[in-house]
Amino acid sequence: MKKLLFLLCIITFMGCKTPFQQNSITIKNNGNDSLFTIAFGSCDNQKIKNELWLAIDQNNPSVWIWGGDNIYSDTEDMKVLNDNYQIQKQDPEYLKFIQNKIIMGTWDDHDYGANDGGEEYPLKRESQQLFLDFIGTSKNALERKRDGVYTSKIITIDNNKVKIIVLDSRFFRTALTKATDSTKRFQPNDFGQGTLLGSDQWKWLENELQTSDANFNIIVSSIQFLSNKHGFETWGNFPHEVEKLEKMIVSTKAKGTIMISGDRHISTFSSKIIDSLPYPLVDFTSSGLTHTYKGFSGEENPYQKGEVVKDINFGLLKFDFKNNKVIMEIRGIDNKLMQQFIQIYPAN
Repeated sequence: MKKLLFLLCIITFMGCKTPFQQNSITIKNNGNDSLFTIAFGSCDNQKIKNELWLAIDQNNPSVWIWGGDNIYSDTEDMKVLNDNYQIQKQDPEYLKFIQNKIIMGTWDDHDYGANDGGEEYPLKRESQQLFLDFIGTSKNALERKRDGVYTSKIITIDNNKVKIIVLDSRFFRTALTKATDSTKRFQPNDFGQGTLLGSDQWKWLENELQTSDANFNIIVSSIQFLSNKHGFETWGNFPHEVEKLEKMIVSTKAKGTIMISGDRHISTFSSKIIDSLPYPLVDFTSSGLTHTYKGFSGEENPYQKGEVVKDINFGLLKFDFKNNKVIMEIRGIDNKLMQQFIQIYPAN
């Protein structure tokens, strides 16, 4: 796959010293039956050595997705924020890792600039530009001119397509409701109160799903979509928006939709049967890359599949187009396989 991407670089005159930037990319597989692989992860403290880059690279991913908390820099000082991004971006192992890969991602609260921060963060537009610099977004890209870091990319592999839809759960997110239960931080807002994505992003997302002809649609959310009982940040704090997205996936007939998420400092698979959706909706959480919730002792998650992983980890999505199958893996140090979840989707 790396050789194929190198050839693609030559064809598109982009060179291989920087990540790919197009919104649509074609990879010529030439009948190769090898799996197309996406890797992702979140919660990477720039002051802690990331020991996973080599292990991730051993899986030959064509795409790396940052899932949020890509640095830790709760600040309103943009110089401090930029300096922390530079520590991360100039890591020699990371620089080697990103060669010949498509790099995408979103932010979460600690790289946004404020713990549990939302629309009220006063420097969100300045922070947005620094994030886009970090992710390698070109200076004339649409994302530079609009509010929020949401974006999408279509990747074509022979006659198959994977669409990656990256959401922004920070820029437009309205107030959360503090929990009355002292063991939790937040509780769900009253149904219909507040928004996670904001009206413009919702319209954009509906169009992205409505117009998608991809075999698989990967929705990137910095916070968990399905797990909703833990009392931290989750889509479940906006129950009306959970319902809205589920209905949107159904109504747009988006094929093979998978959620990937981060934030929690643990890794887990969740899966939900949704009325009129011909496949289960999976939310694959991978977190964290440099540090995890070592004291985790369990929590309620009605959709959980398998066991929660609390060692440092990264996530893999391996697409088997021939069999309409996605192999999802949680891996850790030395590329150790910690857990696997396989989902077969309806034939296209």
